[in-house]
Order: sequence, then structure tokens, then C-alpha cells
Amino acid sequence: MSRKVVRTSKFRHVFGQPVKADQCYDDIRISQMTWDSNFCSVNPKFVAMIVDASGGGAFIVLPLSKTGRIDMSLPTVCGHTGPVLDIEFCPHNDNIIASGSEDCSVMIWEIPDGGLISPLKDPVVKLEGHSKRVGILSWHPTAHNVLMSAGCDNVVILWNVARGEAVVRIDSMHTDLIYSACWNRNGSQILTSCKDKKLRVIDPRKGSVICEKDKPHEGSRPVRAVFVSDGKILTTGFSRMSERQVALWDPNNFSEPLNLQELDTSSGVLLPFFDPDTGVVYLCGKGDSSIRYFEVTDEAPYVHYLSMYSSKESQKGMGYMPKRGLEVNKCEIARFYKLHERKCEPIVMTVPRKSDLFQEDLYPDTIGPEPSVEADDWFAGKNGEPILISLKDGFVATTKNKEFKVIKSLMRGLLKQHSKPPASRSRTPPPQPTKIQAPSSLLLDWGISGLLKSRTILLAAQLTGMISNKPARISPIADTRLTLGLTSSFSMQVVKSAPAHRMSRDRTVSIQLMIVMARAA
Repeated sequence: MSRKVVRTSKFRHVFGQPVKADQCYDDIRISQMTWDSNFCSVNPKFVAMIVDASGGGAFIVLPLSKTGRIDMSLPTVCGHTGPVLDIEFCPHNDNIIASGSEDCSVMIWEIPDGGLISPLKDPVVKLEGHSKRVGILSWHPTAHNVLMSAGCDNVVILWNVARGEAVVRIDSMHTDLIYSACWNRNGSQILTSCKDKKLRVIDPRKGSVICEKDKPHEGSRPVRAVFVSDGKILTTGFSRMSERQVALWDPNNFSEPLNLQELDTSSGVLLPFFDPDTGVVYLCGKGDSSIRYFEVTDEAPYVHYLSMYSSKESQKGMGYMPKRGLEVNKCEIARFYKLHERKCEPIVMTVPRKSDLFQEDLYPDTIGPEPSVEADDWFAGKNGEPILISLKDGFVATTKNKEFKVIKSLMRGLLKQHSKPPASRSRTPPPQPTKIQAPSSLLLDWGISGLLKSRTILLAAQLTGMISNKPARISPIADTRLTLGLTSSFSMQVVKSAPAHRMSRDRTVSIQLMIVMARAA
């Protein structure tokens, strides 16, 4: 009989959890535009969201710490004359954000460190070159001040933001609406998906197609595509029967997908987010109330389903925090900012670990904020690999000291035990052995050791009373043994032991006294 072998993975038990209600961003009027973009961008400083605005387009930028109810009069970025369709923070400067709008322009904004204190209407740079609305923006991952934009005019433009000019214009390649556009890891290639049902890998500086795939998905609905590990391509789309699919492709051989999975029959477009450090890809559907995540590996079947986070409310957009903005102490491997109808809710993806140490297997060196090449050098043909940083610098070692609380509670219990008189009873109590009580002043002076000593004296008195009922020849021996036992046990356990071990000490004293009693009997 064969058994099913369960694949081992450190990410099998990843779970998603929303933050507490007071850590959400409430009372925000999220944009009602029907456009398949994220509507949200986030970095370790700020979170930005596209909102409804009258008389033009606007978006808000909040410091991450500004949670709770957001005032309706909060200043916005409101320089566009048409609705904003896409926003994205610069990966090399957390204060710079780009926005694309229906007014056919791209604007670059600089946000002050503390956030906006007044409406921001004047951009740092205004980029004009599209003839129709601009719905896709993507910063170069390694080159400084290089931005890609794609519009409904089927044109892709590469901008030198520092100079404010369009350097590369790809205008005759795509014959229909561009659904998605993204860079590979070092920014040497561009990947686009288009309404003409073609998937293209492009040399951005030459403006030529390296390879392309016809109909990566049979359905007519939008296709999204991203580069994943080792130059492979992951796509999301629809089958001919309108079933949502996820597929993995090798650009060197587009004849058949490496993996193709059917998910469900929902109509929302799946937005893929890939983490190159862990190899985990997250699929967030617009209008869905769930986030699916898969692990991409080098061995067949290449794409492995991990789990799914589900909630009650649907999502209108999604922001994805860069790896350097995560809390490594909590073993976060991803954090999403889910847009609801009237709020933004952070969702944390965590790997459960018992150890409080830094988890090096979860946090390899990741892409940092420093660019590796300048814009002019990149346009001249120079490539640069990402400059990596260690997340260990953001790890704060924690020490747990629960023992102090136990000591405190035990001390209160002992004080109550010696300070409260026994409850009176109507019936005549049975005869009790002689009791010896230490003065209260001595208890205060002795502290914990005094309490233990007084408790030991009481036990000794009770045992003495029990033994006193024996024949007279036993009593002197018992008194001597009790005295020796009390002296040795108290000197060994109270004087030489640390206060933190009072419970075991008290137990040892009691056991030794019982042994003395047994021997005396």
C-alpha cells in the first residue's frame, strides 16, 4: 500500500492575520474607478491610497503610524485634473511617489517626512508624452530615476525622471490595450501582457521583442504576468470556460507551460505579488475576499499550493510592503494593505516559529534602497545587480522574564496567609498542637527568607505537637532531630539558595521535616 508523501516546506504553515481594529486606517473613501490597478502603494515610511475626489484626481499619503479614524479634512495630493489610476513609491527614495492619471500625464511628488500638512498641488516633475490615460507605472529596480509608464494609447515610455524627458518610446509593438508591464530582477528586460492575447519579453533599451507567447490563457479576460525565479514567468488569466488560472512558463520554451492550475470561476482579475527571497507568490483577486499563496521551486511540478487567507469583506485594491519594512521579530514574511470600501486593513503573513532568535532561513539578504546604476549609465547600456542588505540589523533580541511575576504573586500569597486570622466557627474546634508565631516585625525585616523561616517554624511546631503524644523516651530524641533537621535544612536551603528558587526550597524543607518525623517515630 503506497502512502502519499507530503512535501516538506518551511512555508507550509504560513498564515495570514489582520491587525487589530485600532491599527487600521478608517473612514477613507477609496476610489470607485473601474481600473485593474492596485490603488495602493506602501513603503517603510508611508502608505498611499487613491481616493474619490471632486474636480480632479487625488490620493492620500499617510505615515504608517497614523492609524485609526482619518479626518475628512486630511490634505491630499491633488495636482491631476482627471482621476488617478495608478501610484507607486520609488524604491530608492521613500519620499518620492509617481502617479498616473486620466489626464494623460505622469507626475512625480515629494512627500515630507512627517506627512502632508497642506494639500500638495505642485509636482516635482510633470511627464507628458501619452495621448490617452496612463494606467501603469513601474520604477526601475536598480537604476536611479528611471520610470516606465504604459497608457491606453498602447505606448510604453521609459523616462529619465531627473531630466524630465522620455528616452525610449515603444509605440508600434502593442496593437491593443496593455494589461500589465513589469521589470525583471536587474531591470534588463520588460514583460508585458496585452489585449491582443500576446505575452512579450522586451529589450527595453532597443525596443525589440526577445520572445513572445500567443494566448498564454485561452480566455478573453485580462492577463497579468510577472517575472519569478530564474527568469521564469508566472501568469494569471482565464480559461475558455472563464475559470481563473495560474501558469508558469519558461521563456526559452513557450510551447507548453511548466505548470497550469485552475482555481475557481470568479470574475476578478488576479494580481500577482512575488517575493524573490522566499519564492512565494501571492494572488489577490480584485473583488475577492481571499489571498492565495503558492511556492515556486526549481523541481516539478514547480508551483505548489500553500494555503489561503480568507475574510468576509471583498478587496478593492492591495498594497504590498517591501521586505525591508517587515517586522522580523514577529517572523513576518509579507504584509499586505487591503483596501475596503471605507478603510485600509493591514494583513500580516507569518511563519510560526518558537525560537526568539533571528530566523536566517526566512530572511536572506534582500534588495535594499540603494540604486546600483545611474539613469544615464543604464540608458547607455550598463546593467547593475540589486544591492542587497541584511534584515538582521532590524532584529531586536527579546528576553522573557516571567519568573519575577511568579515571585511577586507568591509573596502576596504568603503575606495574606500570615496576616489573615482563621475564620471563626460556631462549633468547638478540636485541640490543636502548640503553635509558634513569629512577630510581624520580623517578617517585614526578613523579607522572603523570613517568611520561609516562619513557615518552617510553624511546621516544626506542628510536628513537635504530634510527636509529643509518643512515649516520653521518644520526645528528647525527636526534639534533637527536629532541631538538627531545621538548622541544617534552613542553613542549606534558605541561606545558600537564591530567592528565585523559593518554591523548590520550601518543598525541600517540608520533605526533610517529614523524614525527621518518620525517623523519630
